[in-house]
Amino acid sequence: MPVTEGRFWIVVNTHPHKEAVAAANLENQGFHSYCPVVRRRVRHARMTREVLRPLFPGYVFVDTSASPRLWRPVLSTVGVRALVLSGDQPSRLDGRFVEALRAREVDGAVAATLPLYQTGQKIQIEQGPFDGTVATIIDLDEKDRLIVLMDILNRPVRVHIDARHVSPA
Repeated sequence: MPVTEGRFWIVVNTHPHKEAVAAANLENQGFHSYCPVVRRRVRHARMTREVLRPLFPGYVFVDTSASPRLWRPVLSTVGVRALVLSGDQPSRLDGRFVEALRAREVDGAVAATLPLYQTGQKIQIEQGPFDGTVATIIDLDEKDRLIVLMDILNRPVRVHIDARHVSPA
């Protein structure tokens, strides 16, 4: 969908965990909706799997450029809680923002901005009290944190580190 002059989107607040329901029902009503998702690693019962989660939990974007004054039916859509308003009108989101998100999508999900690390990979810590220390990744969590194994006082110690504070060794 090319960016056109005057194109704008409104932001819809959804019921908890109902972004997909709201987006599907908005599409059924003829609105074009967009709910950007990201891939996250989820661990449950010692099993790690990759799932898609909303980039903005609780929100869906709706293109109302075709009929900017006909946004009220959105309010009665199943899954929709409310609109994000500015006064008594929906807040407008520039279409270029949505297009920028779509440009970052890979296989249907917005690509992570952080480099992807692998279990077993050697990394070097770049910030904090362990600056310059080399460690080995033993696990990844869904919050962009790494669980690394480092040698402290001649003992292997598990440490949780923000992925933005490391680089490949």
